[in-house]
Amino acid sequence: MNDRNLLKGIFLMAIALLFGVGALKYNVGRLERAGPGFFPLMVSSILFSLGLFMVVRSRFTEKAALYFNLRNLAIVLGSLAAFAFLSHWLNMIAGIIGLVFLSGFAGKSYSIRRNLAISAVLIGIAFTFQKGLGLQLPLY
Repeated sequence: MNDRNLLKGIFLMAIALLFGVGALKYNVGRLERAGPGFFPLMVSSILFSLGLFMVVRSRFTEKAALYFNLRNLAIVLGSLAAFAFLSHWLNMIAGIIGLVFLSGFAGKSYSIRRNLAISAVLIGIAFTFQKGLGLQLPLY
């Protein structure tokens, strides 16, 4: 089985099942009064549906070869580690900027302008979570 599209769908479905089953350990509640397990269950359900769509679609498209680019995997894992390190020792804004700029090296082209835009959007989302939802995020 060397079909990249099929394996991506199966992997996404497996991750969704893992988190969906974990969400069932919490009280899901009702739609009008959601419990702590409601949001993870809904997100994992959407991801499972997306994975199922990918699996079905892979049957109607040409097979694509599966390959691993170890350099890009190392860059992305390193950027996640840098995010954790910078968020812990400086603040989360520095962690977000470090994550975006370091993970950008895994792409085909590197654009400082694009990285600044992505960083700004992610920082805006983090501020929305902090101020709008009251989450305790160490942004600054």
